[in-house]
Amino acid sequence: MTDTTPTAELSAAGVSIWLDDLSRQRIASGGLQDLIDTKNIVGVTTNPTIFAGALSKGEAYVEQVAALAASGATVQEAVFEITTDDVTAASDIFRPVYDRTNGVDGRVSIEVEPGLAHDAAGTVAQAQGACGPRSTAPTP
Repeated sequence: MTDTTPTAELSAAGVSIWLDDLSRQRIASGGLQDLIDTKNIVGVTTNPTIFAGALSKGEAYVEQVAALAASGATVQEAVFEITTDDVTAASDIFRPVYDRTNGVDGRVSIEVEPGLAHDAAGTVAQAQGACGPRSTAPTP
């Protein structure tokens, strides 16, 4: 009998398993780390729909949303700050995977604003802003 899991077998075969679901709850609870440790997750992606779902569930964002509202942040500024904070925290969790795989895995992906679809310079600027000084995300 073997104690190999299906995800361990996929990983051993060279498949990089990514999670398509990021939330502050998953980060803070240790659930993301558990998926890395037990399900061979080596990356995570998110998008506005996933963040909208995360924001609507539980209490994980209440304090930050209240602080951003009190500071007069626009909706766009608030969403950018909240998502950047979560992506940064997830990047910190994935850093050992990134280091262990020499940057092949251990990445966190988020979409830039859909309104920038036909604006290459704007897309690059937003992506660089998301990986700016606040982020500990590894650069390729």
